[in-house]
Amino acid sequence: MRLFHSPTSPYVRKVMILIHETGLSDRIELVRSVGTPLDPGSLPLAQNPLGKVPVLDTLDGALFDSRVICRYLDDLAGAGAYPTGAALWRTLTLEAMADGILDAALLLVYEMRLRPENLRFQPWTDAQWSKIARAIDTLEADWTPHLTTPRSGCPDMGHIALAAALGYLDFRLDAQNWRKGHPKLAAWADGFLMRPSVLATAPVG
Repeated sequence: MRLFHSPTSPYVRKVMILIHETGLSDRIELVRSVGTPLDPGSLPLAQNPLGKVPVLDTLDGALFDSRVICRYLDDLAGAGAYPTGAALWRTLTLEAMADGILDAALLLVYEMRLRPENLRFQPWTDAQWSKIARAIDTLEADWTPHLTTPRSGCPDMGHIALAAALGYLDFRLDAQNWRKGHPKLAAWADGFLMRPSVLATAPVG
């Protein structure tokens, strides 16, 4: 299998954390693929016409996006990152919320890095951060029991996705200081971000 990846993509990091946790690293070749919405660069357009990473190239064809790839890898490894029964819906909801944080964060980053300063629209930028802030408030208030439930073996996929999302906020939007006013979430993140799989996939650059 080949994984088309960018070392700073938080969606790629989510997949890479799972790869490390499931012990699949030696079965997957990494193919560096970088670009932006303005310049696709070396992004795998033939495998994903949307021009995004990650893409997992398998014998059965190319798989994208990160949620599809993670479900595939978890099934392949039998790791149990996605629980069965009623617990599955909490995991999927948490993963969706984490990915929603990333969607808004990436729009903010693209606004700052790709759009000329004189064309930026502050109310739109503020609206993207509002999405993130509401999600973090909700996580602090309502999700601590799910986050801190003891679990052996592979972590819950919602936890992995959230670690990738919060790590990206630290990496690209640290000035926003999401930890302020969220001590329970910050304590969970600081612990989870020390897992070997998370440390091994930390973005650089």
